[in-house]
Amino acid sequence: MLKLRLSRGGSKKRPVYKVVVADSRFPRDGRFIEKVGFFNPLLPKDKKERVGLEAERIKYWLGQGAKPTTRVARILGENDLIPMPAAGNNPNKAVPKKERNKKEEDGAEAPKAPAAEAAPAAEAAPAAEAAPAAEAPKEEAPAEEKK
Repeated sequence: MLKLRLSRGGSKKRPVYKVVVADSRFPRDGRFIEKVGFFNPLLPKDKKERVGLEAERIKYWLGQGAKPTTRVARILGENDLIPMPAAGNNPNKAVPKKERNKKEEDGAEAPKAPAAEAAPAAEAAPAAEAAPAAEAPKEEAPAEEKK
């Protein structure tokens, strides 16, 4: 299966990535079919030199069935080559534990307010349940008469 993915280059703690088309069975930094761009994460997002892509070649490989990895899909989406992928799950593990505990405490207070709003709806629900309950004995009464 063909993949559009990042291949790491650069020195230690100074990554620079090539956007390459490679067989999924090849190693990350190993053999590839074609280099179609680059990505430098150390530059600010507003810099033009951060990402360079060969749009025509990328569209060609996408037409041939190459699938982009999640990171490459985001890069391509930001450059309007493909639709922007859906946002993924961002768990709280990325947040420091002290801040996470503060958010949990704030979160514990927040459900109290919606619970108060849900109470009037809960009062309406028993009334709705009472009506079918009133019909249920009518159905049971004929069954008793048959006996």
